[in-house]
Amino acid sequence: MTWEDEAENWIAWARSPRHDAYWEYSPMFFELVPPAGQATLEIGCGEGRVARDLGALGHHVTGVDSSPTLLEAAQLADPSGEYLVADAVRLPFPDESFDLVVAYNSLMDIDGMPAAVREAARVLAPDGRFCICVTHPLADAGRFEEREADSPFVVREYFGRRRFDEAFERDGMTMTFHGWCYPLEDYALAFEDAGLLIEALREPKQRDEVVAADPAEARWQRVPMFLFLRLRRK
Repeated sequence: MTWEDEAENWIAWARSPRHDAYWEYSPMFFELVPPAGQATLEIGCGEGRVARDLGALGHHVTGVDSSPTLLEAAQLADPSGEYLVADAVRLPFPDESFDLVVAYNSLMDIDGMPAAVREAARVLAPDGRFCICVTHPLADAGRFEEREADSPFVVREYFGRRRFDEAFERDGMTMTFHGWCYPLEDYALAFEDAGLLIEALREPKQRDEVVAADPAEARWQRVPMFLFLRLRRK
């Protein structure tokens, strides 16, 4: 199964307001993103919501993805944007083409994550930045036993690259996510190999106003759901 197989489900899922964690966490991610420069690349742009939000911040975005259906939806929603079918491990751009590369929850969906990181570094300008969001390796390693604020979080397995295939149902919609779970060291080794340095790292907690509306969300103030990174070339 691929993201093309889940494309219609993902379009409905991603475009339903307040439906998933993007609406709660993405503002904190964009605080880590540098101001708009000449050219921004988004790897794994999907139906385009990150690219549209970057565009609203003044970025000139090129989005790439392997799913034609998702790219068609992105283009329809953003007719002036540039969206291309491309493989993240073989980007169709010259060296040093972009002063910002963004991968928002896409690196863990790519079979060759280290190769994708190398490609991002290759197309990055010498003074550019690579901004990343991934599911936090700790969150990928276990589960809360229940949906309660004080529910125990049980770690099942942390080390090693592990396949992830899981269906979620929410408000009458179903979405199956396919990807990979990596320990933090695997990401760090990929960055080292690509000649990238970590400039900023954040483990965002769920926001207090979200917890006030749904006290069970306090469990995500005890365990991080996402990991944000900003990298630069050596």
